[in-house]
Amino acid sequence: MPLDRKKLYSLLIISCLAGYIWLYYSIASTAKEGKTTYGCLLKNLANMPCPSCGSTRSIISLTKGNFDEAFGINPIGYIIALIMLVAPLWIIYDMIFKNNSLFKCYQIIERQLRKPKYAVPLIVLLIINWIWNISKGL
Repeated sequence: MPLDRKKLYSLLIISCLAGYIWLYYSIASTAKEGKTTYGCLLKNLANMPCPSCGSTRSIISLTKGNFDEAFGINPIGYIIALIMLVAPLWIIYDMIFKNNSLFKCYQIIERQLRKPKYAVPLIVLLIINWIWNISKGL
């Protein structure tokens, strides 16, 4: 079921808000208790990292300006941080100017990702990242 504009924007806003709350909680609990909070269901249940394990720590490193460390923890953190920064601003822009530019961009990206020439390399990169997470013992 394809997302319409309203559903996409709602999903992005809720996801970004949840991400900001989780990031705040993670930073606060790390500062208070001195230990990292793991929110990954797969890591907690199977004791095996998922492809995005370490993303929270990666974003926290980005906020501190530790770009190499952030990449070493998990490069997906860069993508998540970019989405968390850009999506709310883009949604606000579209609302103010009664535009659909984010939705149109989403539709273009979704169409491209359905093509094997783009989907397969991204899936391979995700699997490589997962293997790297496992080998690092995240």
